[in-house]
Amino acid sequence: MHNSLSLIPLGGVGDVTKNMYVYEMEDEILLIDCGLGFANDSMPGVDLLLPDISYLQSVNKKIVGMVITHGHEDHMGGLPFILPQLPNFPIYASPLTAALANEKLKEFGNPTKVQAISFAQKELTIGKFTISLIRVTHSVPDTAHILIKTPVGYFYHGSDFKFDLTPADGKKTDLLKIARTGELNVRCLLSDCLGSEREGHTPSEITLTENIEQEMRICEGKFIITTYSSNISRLNQAIEVAEKMGRQICFIGRSLIRAKEVAKNLGYLKIKAGIEVTPEQAKKIPDNKLMLLVAGSQGQQGSAMNRIAEDEHKDIKLRSKDVVLFSSDPIPGNEIAVNMLIDAIVKKGAKAVYSDSASKYHVSGHGAALELKLLMSLVKAKTVLPIGGTYRQMVVYKKLAKELGYEDKNILLLEDGQEMIFTNTSMHLGKKVPSRFVYVDEISGEEVESFILRDRKRISKEGIVIAMTQIDSETGNILETPDVIIRGFKVDSQAHAKLVEHITKDLKSNIGKRKTRIIDWIHIRKQISDIVEKQFFKQFKRRPLVLPIVVEV
Repeated sequence: MHNSLSLIPLGGVGDVTKNMYVYEMEDEILLIDCGLGFANDSMPGVDLLLPDISYLQSVNKKIVGMVITHGHEDHMGGLPFILPQLPNFPIYASPLTAALANEKLKEFGNPTKVQAISFAQKELTIGKFTISLIRVTHSVPDTAHILIKTPVGYFYHGSDFKFDLTPADGKKTDLLKIARTGELNVRCLLSDCLGSEREGHTPSEITLTENIEQEMRICEGKFIITTYSSNISRLNQAIEVAEKMGRQICFIGRSLIRAKEVAKNLGYLKIKAGIEVTPEQAKKIPDNKLMLLVAGSQGQQGSAMNRIAEDEHKDIKLRSKDVVLFSSDPIPGNEIAVNMLIDAIVKKGAKAVYSDSASKYHVSGHGAALELKLLMSLVKAKTVLPIGGTYRQMVVYKKLAKELGYEDKNILLLEDGQEMIFTNTSMHLGKKVPSRFVYVDEISGEEVESFILRDRKRISKEGIVIAMTQIDSETGNILETPDVIIRGFKVDSQAHAKLVEHITKDLKSNIGKRKTRIIDWIHIRKQISDIVEKQFFKQFKRRPLVLPIVVEV
């Protein structure tokens, strides 16, 4: 019998976030990444989205290990929520990625430790799989592509990357190692496709240092930079400019301080002695001698940047000569929150510099069309599978692949949960595993069931009605006029009285006429709910969420 390998994306295909991929060989599973997604306004009361791991929980196969590609939340942020639901297995990542993941797990009280493996290590065998890390440039240092050797050939897992020839940290993409994979039998290249719609190539990070310096030079007050906490290269660039301009630096925000400590301990962040001050000390330093690195570039409620903009931070106050530079793009879905944050800053009289007005202060961490084509040309895989982008970006990637001579049948546009089976000589679609949205409350870590989300949406759109009814349990008689409490929309007293009159009449003719002892109270509550819903739709053309409360007398 031929060997076969199943590849199943659980998240990250047709979706920028929730990256998680299953490589399955006989009775063993290797996982790549464990990311999360972020809720939007259509998901009231939900903080996070997770990949659906019900397949991993139900399949009778051993998870032999997991490898994390880099330290962004959409690739490793799901660890504290997902690991408790699975049996123990080893997890591997590059040094900085492992340190960031371990800090995240520690924050949630999870004792699991991600093991650091170096880019210099030739190979690591995990069950039937042998992996090696390939260094690539991205917006967080130590980002890796993963070459996976299996009995049916090699698989090149190329998540988020760009080819920056002059990266700020000096650690370039290992182009030679990538080129050598082209001499192997690479069955499939899974490639980041987020930048496929942009022509040419992504500008280098190094161009930003000069642009930040120009802006800092003319700033007469505090110079504030807000960016992703994991963007260590950007922090280094800002620190370098601050040192040159004679400004002291201050880190503000829990996530940023945590990332700073991790990066400093590993030698990835270089801060000269005496230049860093605490927020308390910053109050005593002249504004034009200060640079603040602040968490909350996405406008998150309660973040340090948000509190500063709303004048709620105990140590830092925004003044008219201050400059706030956003060195990040809004994550899709966060645009409104970011715009509100910018407005709040400008209302204080400070200057806000952001990507709409000056894209020279942030460059994407994702390769544009030429870089995606270069990876395809170097790896020379038999098939390509775009990942980590929206469906339209996957379609544009397909066009790029066709320009390089790939045939339609060798360009795979999968959906989350769709299995692709590779044998020694062929490939074909397999089963479809569950791939529902998994909603999570970040504070409790509890899953929010879809019916709860549906109720929340209904309440926010249609309102809520509480119908309190007293019923004689012996006879089924309605004893008093029901109390109907309405929240979420306005009803005048005349319409309310008419509504209650109709509801009372319906209740008496449907429930009160039975004249027998009531045993099935669940059925009675359902009847009340149906009657109230019907009357509301008849009178107001609304479908509020109805909560029937029965008082048994």
